[in-house]
Amino acid sequence: MNKKKMYNLFLVSLVVLVYFLVTLGLYIFQRDLLYHPVENNYYGDKLTVNIEKVKITTDDNIDLLAWYHKKDIKKYKTILYFHGNAGSLENRIHKINHFKDMNINFILLAWRGFSGNKGKPTEQGLYQDARSAVKWLINQGVTEENIIIYGESLGTGVATEIAQNKNFAGVILESPFTSMIDLGKKYYPIFPVKLLLKDKYESEKKIKNLKSPLLVMHGKKDKIVPFYMGEKIFDMANNPKFNYFTEMDDHMMNYDENLINEIDLFIRTLN
Repeated sequence: MNKKKMYNLFLVSLVVLVYFLVTLGLYIFQRDLLYHPVENNYYGDKLTVNIEKVKITTDDNIDLLAWYHKKDIKKYKTILYFHGNAGSLENRIHKINHFKDMNINFILLAWRGFSGNKGKPTEQGLYQDARSAVKWLINQGVTEENIIIYGESLGTGVATEIAQNKNFAGVILESPFTSMIDLGKKYYPIFPVKLLLKDKYESEKKIKNLKSPLLVMHGKKDKIVPFYMGEKIFDMANNPKFNYFTEMDDHMMNYDENLINEIDLFIRTLN
């Protein structure tokens, strides 16, 4: 074998080795790439709404922190809020401050591994956390028919899962994705994402199973979850359904007067 062929063979072998090592690394560390509990984009927002810090214990005995605001559970609907894949409850203060002006109760749940909670986040673990929060609310006297499930980003995958074939008052999905497989292919197009991925969050396969009224919110400038995914989720969903699609919002939607009014209007249609 001449030197040129040996060199080409070496290059091919090196590329294959590097590809294998990167693929192996993606498989081993995939949950570190997906879940970012210590990421902080909290800019010092002050709570202007009264909350009670409560403990929700999961079926596998993990205590979860949640912030609970109760006005009147018999008179008003209760929002159960599932946050995204990064940051703490404090990162959502700028959102829940607006809830005080609505005729609602709300509870903001921190996932396992987030906001000081024990445990490590996984798809099945987050589903268990969410169902435990629903059970906790029901034990407080809130009926399933008075719960509004709200999912933000990754939380939309959890919201879609637990809302299937249930009689929740409504479901709100902010910046939803079709599946983590589709998102993975966007970020890692040359790797066998479907084979590697442990936490798939296949909302596209589940959205038809939602019977509750639905509000989908998504910004067309979203650089993390492409807008077409939110649009597809909306198109596939059953009626009644509503959308709030904006021209300029990125992934973290601007909680301005227009968005707040849209949420408030949606909630009013449920009464």
